[in-house]
Amino acid sequence: MTESEAEQYEAELETARVLFARPVSFVMGAVSVAQLPSDELPEVAFAGRSNVGKSSLINALVGQKHLARASNEPGRTRELNFFLLNSALHMVDLPGYGWARASKTTVKKFQNLGSDYLRGRPNLKRAYLLIDARHGLKTVDNEPMDALDKAAVSYQIILTKADKIKPAELANVIEATQNAIKKRPAAHPIVLATSSESGFGIPELRREIMQTCEVSL
Repeated sequence: MTESEAEQYEAELETARVLFARPVSFVMGAVSVAQLPSDELPEVAFAGRSNVGKSSLINALVGQKHLARASNEPGRTRELNFFLLNSALHMVDLPGYGWARASKTTVKKFQNLGSDYLRGRPNLKRAYLLIDARHGLKTVDNEPMDALDKAAVSYQIILTKADKIKPAELANVIEATQNAIKKRPAAHPIVLATSSESGFGIPELRREIMQTCEVSL
């Protein structure tokens, strides 16, 4: 990266920081596709296994502790939770998958809700698939990746809880993840590592979202 490119990159990180410091609010929790808000604004969605840290990541992005509420019961979220940032873009917290303490019928219902949303939302710019850095990709993650590939929805792998492992281990997980998604048609090739606790990787993810949604201040 040249000096001018580095300066441009730093400027973009700062613009993204300011954007995510702007007003943000919870809009609604939709329990059916019919309840979704209008599709006029660009959107990004966050998906992942239950207890992977989706709510914590959303809170870290906007610098708030209690905007998105994490549940003590994995798999409890049954809704598509919409958050509005700066009246410019929506962030959507999708129901978690795996280990849900509910009947199979209930689990299928809210997982289908997330699938229907991903397939039919024209303003969805990218889905962020969260993976626990301590464990990497698991067999249970293949189903959502297959669905995203089939629906031709652009998605990017975001490793969470990166502060819980050593840098060398993290580098190995990133490399293994990138290799695993090379042949997946809808997968973004860059894997980002983040930590909601330390703030590691959060500025870079803000920049990714800002550029993906083509939002400017």
